Amino acid sequence: MSKSKSWKQTIRVADLVDNQKLEVSCKKCGHSTYLTKAMICTAEEREMLFIDELEHETICKARGCGGKVRIAMVRLDELSGFIGGLA
Repeated sequence: MSKSKSWKQTIRVADLVDNQKLEVSCKKCGHSTYLTKAMICTAEEREMLFIDELEHETICKARGCGGKVRIAMVRLDELSGFIGGLA
């Protein structure tokens, strides 16, 4: 039985649209920030990184922390309110 890949193992930085944001949250101190494709691609070869590889090489930028981070995709569409109910 093979283990299925997560979205972080199937999406490369190059696959992101230009206005896509990634939320970066520190596992150690809880500091959160956002990254865009332009911010990540400071060097051309970074476009080929999978999101999980980017997550492993990114550290928290909060003063004196340097902890490991978790990356989450921010939805591009607006969040709509709950519509519906229980049957």
